[in-house]
Amino acid sequence: MNNFLALLLSYLLGSVSFGYLAGRLFRGVDIRNFGSGNTGSTNILRTLGTGPAILVLLLDAGKGWTAIYLASSLTDIPLVVILAGVAVVVGHNWPVFFGFRGGRGIATSIGVVAGLAPTVILIATIIGVIIIALTRYVSLGSIIGSVMIPVLMVAFRQPVEYQLFGLVLSSLAVWRHRENIGRLLNGSENKLGSKVATEEKKVEN
Repeated sequence: MNNFLALLLSYLLGSVSFGYLAGRLFRGVDIRNFGSGNTGSTNILRTLGTGPAILVLLLDAGKGWTAIYLASSLTDIPLVVILAGVAVVVGHNWPVFFGFRGGRGIATSIGVVAGLAPTVILIATIIGVIIIALTRYVSLGSIIGSVMIPVLMVAFRQPVEYQLFGLVLSSLAVWRHRENIGRLLNGSENKLGSKVATEEKKVEN
């Protein structure tokens, strides 16, 4: 029963869309109707500004870490804890409370991996931030940082279960960024610092 509860609570926790709530709180809008249409901190930055974006980033990462903490408190089965990490990211991406329209799961994934392998996520995040600083493409930094997670899991000789988990997370992140990849390839991807007016309709997919 505790195993099922750990997974259920993780998914429900992930389904708390802080990006959506920030849009309602700070501007009275549904953030999913603007910019990229997702609830992640990058879209919050472009539509609401730096303060709300930082807040959403921390809260989204926090719920990833909290899911691991709760699951570890409920069960001593490593596989269940790992699946709880997947569940919270799935909840963030497809939240039951908000019509299954959420974010791309990067910040939540950072929180999850921070709860399992802090050194891995520290290095992966640094790499991602460097890519963003050099290119000003948040999506590119997010993709490369995510891909580095399973690579670093192997490099630091983490358990095989963690390595497979890292592969699942990175694959999910790349798939969720498939439209960004298309825009990166054709040169139409927005760079860091671009703004989206909340009076306009959604302009990207």
